[in-house]
Amino acid sequence: MAVWRYLAGGGAGLAAIGAGVVLWSMREAPSAALPPQPAATAGGEAEAALPDEVPEATAQTREARRFGRYDKDRDGTVTREEYLAARRKAFAKLDTNGDGRLSFDEWAVKAEAKFAAADSDHSGGMSPDEFATTAVKRKPSSRHGCPPERREDGGA
Repeated sequence: MAVWRYLAGGGAGLAAIGAGVVLWSMREAPSAALPPQPAATAGGEAEAALPDEVPEATAQTREARRFGRYDKDRDGTVTREEYLAARRKAFAKLDTNGDGRLSFDEWAVKAEAKFAAADSDHSGGMSPDEFATTAVKRKPSSRHGCPPERREDGGA
């Protein structure tokens, strides 16, 4: 009975070695799934050459995106209801008891939580270092090293 266990173990070991050899040989073979190289044009450059300069986002395109976020039904106009929808959503988040009115406690709940988190020594007051932790965390700019936007009035 013990002989069969040794033979089974040896067979499993040989199977594992065989699988390793097959995988190793496949690693060195070139893959047939690679796409073909793009064809070059007469000038030797790829057909879709990149532009010399990247176009900058203008205030108009940013404003058009902002308009699009408000124009929920995409009819080209922002109605009063569409304009106020974001405010209604923010109000509903604060109105935790759903009574349609904001108490001071509902309104100040974020400020209370922020103060409690910043007051790390629980002294009831914030030191300058503790106060510095309450600064609004801004998302990093997606402009990555771009110069500031130029305005027509000459300001930065």
